[in-house]
Amino acid sequence: MDRMFKKLFIVFLIISSYSISALAEKVVVFEFTEQEFETLEVRKVRGSNGKTKYSLGMNENGSFLRAEAKGTASGLGKKVKIDLSKTPFINITWKIEKDLKGIDEKSKKGHDFAARVFVVKKTGLTPLSNKAVNYVFSSNNSTNEFWRSPYTKSSIDYVLSTTKDNLNEWVTVKANVKEHFKKLHDLNVEELTGIAIMTDTDQTDIKAISYYQNIYFSSE
Repeated sequence: MDRMFKKLFIVFLIISSYSISALAEKVVVFEFTEQEFETLEVRKVRGSNGKTKYSLGMNENGSFLRAEAKGTASGLGKKVKIDLSKTPFINITWKIEKDLKGIDEKSKKGHDFAARVFVVKKTGLTPLSNKAVNYVFSSNNSTNEFWRSPYTKSSIDYVLSTTKDNLNEWVTVKANVKEHFKKLHDLNVEELTGIAIMTDTDQTDIKAISYYQNIYFSSE
């Protein structure tokens, strides 16, 4: 199993470690509190130099998650039940302090991201048969670009933010997950089944520092 398959396998495993159910018009997925953090399992990608360092912090807008990677790859995730007919939009506030400028993110050797949020729909019996949209904070590509993962057709990388526009600045973005699954995978998804965060640089061995805050689903 190559490294990207291992990354996806880790994502599909960690979403089973913590679950939430959602029926409201605004559904908070990650709150980044001490209590929540203790329940989340950090899973290392086999073959990387270790686990990404995740820690909590506070600013004027509340709690956030800080991630630091240097040749490491690991993720945090939850199993969810998000009704995309009611809350199809994912909202993410994030920041990149140190990016991965100069790498080819579309290639196997450069497939690292300072910040990424996977949304997952279970579509098969095995984890790697599931479908994912990988929302990324790119260091080299432009907003709204997308491409199939160089390792698997089950995952599509989609650029929501880029350090070409926002480096070391908090930025809030929104995406219609329901529309993206239809556009990118030709799937009519009514219920999302998993979500995961990952900061990884195991392919390039470059240091990256990023922050995540206020990740939730909304009706508009």
